[in-house]
Amino acid sequence: MSRYTGPRMKVMRALGTELPGLGRKSLGERSYPPGQHGQRQRRKSDFGIKLMEKQKLRFNYGLTERQIQRLFHEAKASKAPTGPKLLELLERRLDNFVFRAGFAPSIVAARQLVSHRHVLLNGKAVNIPSIRIRPGDTIVLTAKGRTIPCAAECLAEPALTRPEWLSFNEKDVSATVTRLPDPSEVPFPIEVASVVEYYAVRL
Repeated sequence: MSRYTGPRMKVMRALGTELPGLGRKSLGERSYPPGQHGQRQRRKSDFGIKLMEKQKLRFNYGLTERQIQRLFHEAKASKAPTGPKLLELLERRLDNFVFRAGFAPSIVAARQLVSHRHVLLNGKAVNIPSIRIRPGDTIVLTAKGRTIPCAAECLAEPALTRPEWLSFNEKDVSATVTRLPDPSEVPFPIEVASVVEYYAVRL
């Protein structure tokens, strides 16, 4: 399954949750699913609930189904609890770090900054959004990257409050990972146990 490039608000309305990594728009009064029957109260099945929780992760972090399955396998093979470990691995992606540091208005935009080599990781230009960051890693935008309108606007007014697992240096316009992200710091409501149950019987 390829990466989603369609209407972002439609996805958030279908999932009933604002996904900051997907876009900055708010659901507002349209918190019901899209379509002419969207406002009808529907009872979700157990499978439907688990699927929606999995889709929240996939769409917020902009992953393909194969990518999130690979991360699930890695989380399951670790000694840590599968659910929290999966969230940690997702938060440690470079494109998410660029977004959470306030360099881009969404993970979609952060991925583009990385892909176009506007981000320096520990002083080196990189173009792989899935690079896994570690405590001590530092990112900074290139001089050209700082002139990009969306980056400049976001630096002036970040889309989200910067998390405690990174420190931001306003003088150098850089961000450093101070510790591993905690699952509780994921910026949207997620029942990760449902995601684990979803994949447990399918992989």
